[in-house]
Amino acid sequence: MDHLQSMRVFVKVADLGSFARAASAMDISNAVATRHVADLEGRLGTRLLNRTTRSLSLTESGQVYLERARQILDELEDVEQMVVARNHEPVGTLRIVAPVVFGLHNLAPVLQTYTQRYPQVIPDVTLVDRQVDLVEEGFDLGVVTARQMRSASIVTRRLTTGCMTVCATPAYLEKHGTPTRPEHLMEHPSLSLPSEYWGDERVFTGPDGEIRVRPSNVIVANNTEMLRQFALLGMGIAILPSYLIGRDMTRGRLVRLLGDYRLPQVEINVAYPSRRHLPAKVRTFIDHLVEHFSQTPNSQLGEQWVKDGQARPADAMASANGAAHPVVPEAFDGAEPISELLDSSRSVETERAPKAGRASTGRTRTSAISPL
Repeated sequence: MDHLQSMRVFVKVADLGSFARAASAMDISNAVATRHVADLEGRLGTRLLNRTTRSLSLTESGQVYLERARQILDELEDVEQMVVARNHEPVGTLRIVAPVVFGLHNLAPVLQTYTQRYPQVIPDVTLVDRQVDLVEEGFDLGVVTARQMRSASIVTRRLTTGCMTVCATPAYLEKHGTPTRPEHLMEHPSLSLPSEYWGDERVFTGPDGEIRVRPSNVIVANNTEMLRQFALLGMGIAILPSYLIGRDMTRGRLVRLLGDYRLPQVEINVAYPSRRHLPAKVRTFIDHLVEHFSQTPNSQLGEQWVKDGQARPADAMASANGAAHPVVPEAFDGAEPISELLDSSRSVETERAPKAGRASTGRTRTSAISPL
């Protein structure tokens, strides 16, 4: 007889406690169900069920076999569902959750290429900086850090690693001095996330081993883009993700500090509730995410921006005749500091007004501000 079918019948009989109920549930006769279990016991050379005229009970061997048989049948069902799912086109709404700033800076290009490939999928993106329960909140998947996860029964796959960078503006450093050791941070105003995010201490690893410092906070905010704004305004020293300030460093707006010391890295994962019965839209988007971030240089967001910037310094962005290079589309670059917005606004009005004795050049400077 079919060995797998005999296993299925045995599991159903054990679950329902009756050959008759199992046979009815599987649409087979009572005699066939009995024969399947008898054949299984014959193959194994041991009794799996104790039978009486009134009840059934598992033997010790039957209990062991039931647990393993159930696991094997579940895994077989998963494989079959996976094969079936691959033959279906991804469709429907895909609910995604991600950290606010990471999502703003990194998800748009991924979603653009994914929706081009699977136009019948509608991404529904939620950006939050808090713990998330994927199952309770109805998300298909999340791009998350470890501290954001509350669900215990989830599956994760690593996407990338974020580097934390100590930084400040050149003007701030010229006025207040440049810290050369982690301990010096206690002498400077710190722009920090709340203590529930990373704790009160900052743990550095450097030439002298591990160093723990507790910076003096002057401003606390639960959003790293807001802290970036404070840093760009010269209000203190901040510790920010490299993917957030990579372009600021290449353009000289922020300076990386304590280059001989490293802070703990932040691992970014994609998380989803279960491997079982993944809809095609979820499975294909997970594969797309993993592929996208595996192609990110050095597997660390922001680090390549720094290298690109060093290869193309700001003073090389204009040609010999003074014409600027074409603007290359970039990922979300965050808001400019308010002082630059005001300067830009005044500059636009001045340059638009015709000057006495010559025609207006028509050139304007513009600044984009994004929602927080």
